[in-house]
Amino acid sequence: MLNILSAALLLVAMTASAQPAHRPRAREAGIVIGILPTGPLNAITDVAGVKVGQVTIVEGSNIRTGVTAILPHGGNLYQDKVPAGFSVGNAYGKFMGSTQIKELGEIETPILLTNTLNVAEAAAGIIEWTLKQPGNADVRSVNAVVGETNDGTLNDIRARRVRPADAIAAIEAAREGPVQEGAVGAGTGTIAFGWKGGIGTSSRKLPASLGGWTVGVLVQTNYGGVLQVAGVPVGQELGQYFLKDELSKASGDGSCIVVIATDAPLSDRNLERLAHRGLLGIARTGSPMTNGSGEYAVAFSTNADVRRTPERRAKPSPIVDLPNDQISPLFEAAVEAAEEAAINSLFAATPMDGNGHHIDALPVDRVVKLYKRARR
Repeated sequence: MLNILSAALLLVAMTASAQPAHRPRAREAGIVIGILPTGPLNAITDVAGVKVGQVTIVEGSNIRTGVTAILPHGGNLYQDKVPAGFSVGNAYGKFMGSTQIKELGEIETPILLTNTLNVAEAAAGIIEWTLKQPGNADVRSVNAVVGETNDGTLNDIRARRVRPADAIAAIEAAREGPVQEGAVGAGTGTIAFGWKGGIGTSSRKLPASLGGWTVGVLVQTNYGGVLQVAGVPVGQELGQYFLKDELSKASGDGSCIVVIATDAPLSDRNLERLAHRGLLGIARTGSPMTNGSGEYAVAFSTNADVRRTPERRAKPSPIVDLPNDQISPLFEAAVEAAEEAAINSLFAATPMDGNGHHIDALPVDRVVKLYKRARR
């Protein structure tokens, strides 16, 4: 029955998230952010083994929400935990599981993103899915990791439409390869800088001389400020930005979740440092991280040499740890990828009506013209 339900939910996801027309990603449109090259997909899934699954829920005129799942690897995450670090910009939000990440420096479940009032349902889905995994028959405690942003403008958030089954469906839909962006999954009903926000992703690949490591980022954008695209003051040029006037619909409030993956062998301490840099990338897009906004970043390593396996937990064992002196290029990669991921979420998103509101999409053509003019 669960498989049938999952299939039905995925059908809803694919149908509801269909885009009426192709909208280019930032690089497709000629906008280059940063100095480092991207991975082949320019996505978090460029980090080998990372999987992403999404369920989009669009029902009637008021429901615009969903779930996005990020799996650090395809094995038993509870048994083979990954080291992780956590960072807070402004903490007006909920990030379930963060205290255990801070305390133990590891993640043992998929990472789920959804809306503010459905964190509990997403966590219930994670717990149910984890307990059923082969090898987890004796598990009695699960640290479910769930981030959220508030999609209550376009979505009837009080309906609490997301169910544990939706969370499980997103986890089971997780795949390697291209990641759909824009108004999908947890980004279905989100808004950024007064325009339609959503899910965005990007990656950076370090040259061999710097280790050849990959850093991938996925973001859920639902925040505001004064939009900048590759340093160009787009929000001001388009006349829509925080504090422009009392009637401006471009609020600074909202939230943004940043998920960072890397194949570099990093300790949880250095992964926390990497998470801090993800928030720097969000700041580059023009976010002041206002009082009413929740900015959180979580970073994990997929490297087999740092994975917290049962064998390594049973007795002291050597752990590879990239020296501090080799971390800075990874910091640059995280900043650039987070910035571009956020811009990609805006570029991919299409206009949306929901819950009695209409939100326009970012006018990509005008943004590209502003960028080219600034470059000249």
